[in-house]
Amino acid sequence: MDFSIREASISDAQLIATLISESNKDVARKFSITHQNNPKHPSFYTPEWVTSDFERGEIYFILELDNTPAGCVALEIPRPETAYLNRLSTIPAVRCCGVGEALVKHHFQQSKDKGVNEVSIGIIAAFEELKQWYFKLGFAEISTREFEHLPFDVCYMSAKI
Repeated sequence: MDFSIREASISDAQLIATLISESNKDVARKFSITHQNNPKHPSFYTPEWVTSDFERGEIYFILELDNTPAGCVALEIPRPETAYLNRLSTIPAVRCCGVGEALVKHHFQQSKDKGVNEVSIGIIAAFEELKQWYFKLGFAEISTREFEHLPFDVCYMSAKI
């Protein structure tokens, strides 16, 4: 697998929104997520949302596989010791090829370089396959929380880096 990972810029907003949206449509179908019951789900991501992410200080990274965008991830640092791994997205055609793992490892390294020692994520609690995948990458389950405005519970996980 010949890939490169680069830091994105705000000029990549359309590309990032497309990667996120396309990568999450199957998840939306699997968990019956619609624009009506969860309008902020990543499957509906827009360039405006990406621009807002950049304005809040999030850093996006894009993985290109054979010079073609194949995935992305966002890094947010809400506290000096903690980073959030946000919107990890890989296009369905390249899943199970190491793209997601490469993005997570890149995120870990970027987080370490910024002095962070813990990375946290939130996922759909019922998405067991994804949860198991994160376990293999060193994440541990911290808690599960129900939100009135979401049609699913959220599982919070973290990894010491």
